[in-house]
Amino acid sequence: MNLPNYFLADLPAEAELSPTMLAEACGTLKRNREQYLAPRTTDQIVKFLANVAEGWLQTDNPFRKLALAQGPGKTGFGRPTLARGLDQFFGQLTRENLRALLGQELGDAKRLDELIATPGEGKNSRAAIATGPELLVHIAAGNIPNPTFMSLVLGLLTRSAQFVKCGSGAAFLPRLFAHSLYDADHKLGACLEIAEWRGGSAALEDQLFAAADCVTATGSDETLAAIRAKLPVRTRLLAHGHRVSFGYVTGEALFGHRAKKIVTAAADDVVAWNQLGCLSPHVIYVQRGGEFAPEHFAQLLAEELERRELVEPRGEVATEVAAGIASRRGIYEVRAAHSPETQLWHCQHSTAWTVVCEADARFAVSCLYRFIYVKAVTDLENVLQNADAVRGKVSTVGLAAAEEEIQTITTKLARWGVTRVCPLGQMQDPPLTWRHDGRPALGDLVTWTDWEA
Repeated sequence: MNLPNYFLADLPAEAELSPTMLAEACGTLKRNREQYLAPRTTDQIVKFLANVAEGWLQTDNPFRKLALAQGPGKTGFGRPTLARGLDQFFGQLTRENLRALLGQELGDAKRLDELIATPGEGKNSRAAIATGPELLVHIAAGNIPNPTFMSLVLGLLTRSAQFVKCGSGAAFLPRLFAHSLYDADHKLGACLEIAEWRGGSAALEDQLFAAADCVTATGSDETLAAIRAKLPVRTRLLAHGHRVSFGYVTGEALFGHRAKKIVTAAADDVVAWNQLGCLSPHVIYVQRGGEFAPEHFAQLLAEELERRELVEPRGEVATEVAAGIASRRGIYEVRAAHSPETQLWHCQHSTAWTVVCEADARFAVSCLYRFIYVKAVTDLENVLQNADAVRGKVSTVGLAAAEEEIQTITTKLARWGVTRVCPLGQMQDPPLTWRHDGRPALGDLVTWTDWEA
């Protein structure tokens, strides 16, 4: 399958973008939105998105086939990892889930179509309508594709023209998704633009930001600060900065057959997108006192990661990434040789996976690519004390606990600052209605107009 040249990202690699090209593209997007997208109803958009998603789940879908055929070479993810990640995202993109998202964020799925009064508003003779930005610009992170996919979905729901700026070499999967949308409806596809260039091109970014009504950006705190400084005062910025995640397994959970299920779930989170998303665990804290000691848990996790490498290989990584993993391993090999408080397991033939188990419970930032720490703790308070260095930057905690413990643990994590708690094994598979960084994903995009009768 050869993709037609619909988007700037489809241009040959030697083509150079100019501020004039971006200005023309943004003007075209706004005109197309007014003509083709703004008149659509929410129900029409929901059905359109669900149909496209259903297509991506079919093995003979040409866009899926191209993603799995060329994706490993272009993204570094192995084919099974890509397939699982695509299935998780598009499996969530159903009519029911999209309507649930609209209801959760706006109070009523038709808020984007007309003035609606919820029961509480009706009692006060009030109604409201929500309106999306005219032009929505996304500055996409290049590590995993699902956040960019979701940005495009949210923008279509709010009837916004959209310009997605990808990092150099990171546009392949977002471009495929945009092409699938264009293929399903040329007119809606004409309200989207995908481009890629290396960050720091001031002339291009200034032109793009000048045209935008709202900018969403994912990246380092330094990158977000630089974007914020360049935006006009009138332009809204929805920023998602650097976040980390970890797992917590209580002693009450580590008994019998359930313990091995928990190990399998932990491996799911480490393997998903090669641990590159902000929802992936850097550390799994394991409470002492269960039938399986933290050291035994780490050994079982290593065995499971070895098995996963056979069926879902990590894929190739850049030379500098492999060198970084090897260097980090070397540090722990020395420690393990001199102290029983550190143990190390790793793939013998490559840097494909690594498990470090140590008594030092301080939070450690992993070098990722299936490099995971297992740390022994006494209780949740011990976890939070040792994770204090990343307090305020923790996105997700994957939890394995007895049923009677869950509410207490989740409440403590929430008050400590964690914005999402989920079962271990689902860390990189949030529901469509997930509130990213604790904020309403769709609700933050819209502007409200109230009618007071």
